[in-house]
Amino acid sequence: MGEELAPIDKAKYAAARKASEMIEDGMRVGLGTGSTAAWLVKCLGERVRGGMRIRGVPTSSRTADLAREVGIDVVTLDEARWLDVTVDGADEFDADLNLIKGGGGALLQEKIVATASDRMVVIADAGKAVETLGAFPLPIEVIPFGWQVTRALVEETLVSMDVLGRETALRMDGDAPYRTDEGNHILDLHLKRIGNPRQLALVLNQMPGVVENGLFIDICDTVVIGHGDGRVEVRDITDGTISAGRVEVDEADNLFSDLSE
Repeated sequence: MGEELAPIDKAKYAAARKASEMIEDGMRVGLGTGSTAAWLVKCLGERVRGGMRIRGVPTSSRTADLAREVGIDVVTLDEARWLDVTVDGADEFDADLNLIKGGGGALLQEKIVATASDRMVVIADAGKAVETLGAFPLPIEVIPFGWQVTRALVEETLVSMDVLGRETALRMDGDAPYRTDEGNHILDLHLKRIGNPRQLALVLNQMPGVVENGLFIDICDTVVIGHGDGRVEVRDITDGTISAGRVEVDEADNLFSDLSE
């Protein structure tokens, strides 16, 4: 290889390559956002150049740009109407395949696309597996109008939730608040441990000003876990199976050379 991949990138590539093999000709595919999902888009682009036909629904403008760059036919969710599968990364996942997502700022579109799919496949390195969600800050998307009031309501509500921390922070982009593709802000909740993710997700989404939260409950069907040596593990919660395999990581050489993330 021209440039040696770090172990974490090898793990991400291995998971993405394995997941790309689950995609079949003619499928409508939700394309996630983030560094691991970018590997998946690159792998799918390679298959498209080999003759496979798919329609991709990106979950962010960044993913849309990358998908077009590698030759994937990009359509909107309204055009696709329903998807065969969505493949996306995760910031954390537990044994029940509940997720925290939104580290890349695209949680709203990611959740809409994932729930409009027959199946959601998560690709991740082994470090994303946790016993209990919450070590990774939980993002919530809020509208800019009155966001400080929304933040105060959230902090007040967290007092009665089963969490260890209640610190909140407005996500920044340099000196300005970060803006999602929808023009909203993101509050990152530093909860440390979330004892009841389902309850917290429901309560947060009932608050005026909160658009969506980064807890993905009962949405993910399969997780593909990559390791730095090319090993992959596939956990399917629907049929309760766990399978193992291996990916040749050297195959990533031509993809890594122009991967921007």
